[in-house]
Amino acid sequence: MLKAYKYRIYPTKEQEEYFAKVFGCVRFIYNKMLHDKIEYYKQTGEMLNNTPAQYKKEYSFLKEVDSLALSNAQLNLEKAYKNFFRDKKIGFPKFKKK
Repeated sequence: MLKAYKYRIYPTKEQEEYFAKVFGCVRFIYNKMLHDKIEYYKQTGEMLNNTPAQYKKEYSFLKEVDSLALSNAQLNLEKAYKNFFRDKKIGFPKFKKK
């Protein structure tokens, strides 16, 4: 038998700000990488392999958050992108909204 537990957390103001930064940066990096993939595909017809580390030089605020959160955004985008090319019925990856 499987059990699930729900926990309610009460973060401090500092933690709330950090969570907001992390979620915002993850959304930003996902959208930026998707935009770059689309532009690269339009120009060359090939798939672009980009990483969040490439964007840290240009956008310094990405250095303030956990790199694993950004890499998970990259993995999610890669999976969505590959699923689209595998089966067109799935649909093209969409930009993330707040």
